[in-house]
Amino acid sequence: MANDLKRELSNRHVQLIALGGAIGTGLFLGAGQTIHLAGPSILLTYIIVGLVMFLFMRAMGEMLLSNLKFNSFADITNEYVGPFAGFFTGWTYWLTWIISGMAEVTAVAKYVSFWFPNIPNWLSSLACVLLLMSLNLLSTKIFGELEFWFAIIKIATIVALIVVGIVLIAMAFKTPYGTASVKHIYSHGGLFPNGISGFLMSFQMAIFSFIGIELIGITAGETKNPRKTIPQAINNLPFRILVFYVGAIAVMISIIPWHQLDPDESPFVRLFALVGIPFAAGIINFVVLTAAASACNSGIFSNSRTLYGLADRQQAPPLFKLTNRRGVPLNALLASSGLLLFAVLLNYIIPDATRVFVYISTVSTVLNICLWTLIVIAYYRYTKHHKDLHEQSQFKLPGGRAVSVAIIAFFVFIFLVLLYSPSTRIGVIFAPVWLVILLLMYRSYNKHLQKEAQS
Repeated sequence: MANDLKRELSNRHVQLIALGGAIGTGLFLGAGQTIHLAGPSILLTYIIVGLVMFLFMRAMGEMLLSNLKFNSFADITNEYVGPFAGFFTGWTYWLTWIISGMAEVTAVAKYVSFWFPNIPNWLSSLACVLLLMSLNLLSTKIFGELEFWFAIIKIATIVALIVVGIVLIAMAFKTPYGTASVKHIYSHGGLFPNGISGFLMSFQMAIFSFIGIELIGITAGETKNPRKTIPQAINNLPFRILVFYVGAIAVMISIIPWHQLDPDESPFVRLFALVGIPFAAGIINFVVLTAAASACNSGIFSNSRTLYGLADRQQAPPLFKLTNRRGVPLNALLASSGLLLFAVLLNYIIPDATRVFVYISTVSTVLNICLWTLIVIAYYRYTKHHKDLHEQSQFKLPGGRAVSVAIIAFFVFIFLVLLYSPSTRIGVIFAPVWLVILLLMYRSYNKHLQKEAQS
């Protein structure tokens, strides 16, 4: 056994991990609801949220590259905000991925039942966890390969939709909804058909799509050439967001007017079925199955590295710092995968466990935004107290400290929107409860360390 991670993630791995993290299942399944809420103004929402998330990633990237000893963004908050901030970041990120992982494992079972309705959900969930855990135990490179191909499937689907859509628009294709045309974007009530309130409420749904974008900040300690690879992955984000979110949605509502989209149906299924592609529902089911498996895979990877980082900073039991000969944090990975098995148990006890996980996933999302805010606060303190590092940086956040304040203000706005919406309010209310729990954990752990030091 050893205690060191290995740099096995190549440039193509990190590029696709960054891209895959920015494309969630929400785009394939939830786009109809988002468009129904905001109308064509959802295009503006994604442009704004995409810009803010790009700037956030630039801030995180600058700090990661300022010190290559940082294995993840939890090391950053620990260094620039304080030990409790690192403790909060590590354990909170771990919790969010445990919750998300349970939800995604349940989603995998649901998508498998589309083809095999007689297989119990708990069995599909169990197979998913055991398979992904086994593959992650082999090496970090295997994780990178899995994410690479999972991302390729998502990208291919979106590109296919955009290409098919552009051809239909160019042909002025006749559909049951009229002639395919970009005029549909603005000719059914304008850009803000549901008023400013619909536009503002769409931010909560758009921000959910970007949960996982920060995953690149967990891969930093295992990337072969971080000074080249991380800036490349981050700088490509704006173009990719414009193409995969703004481009895909613009094509959808040019062919099927926004007000005629069924909020409970995937627009991808509707559009592929419209042009006569057979098994459209099956194709999208396969895509969201791989997207859910990808999220679960990312959760196992992230949580094992998060526990490793906490142990490395003496904020978790030292046994989680042990790695096998392939550089994989063995105990941390087994513990994280083991907790996902609770999802298997819940699927066995509760036939419709999906509802439970949808509810608690809101808590996970709110906590994720707390983490993003804390990372940007770390950036503000980094530029203020480590001016030399900031000035020497070859990968700066454009606008520096002033832009970091604007990003924090945007996240505060998102919190207010989440608090206003009844469906997400529970998550905002839970955040301070979790903070108190962590404060008590931190105090108890420090006392334990002090006793060990004295004995």
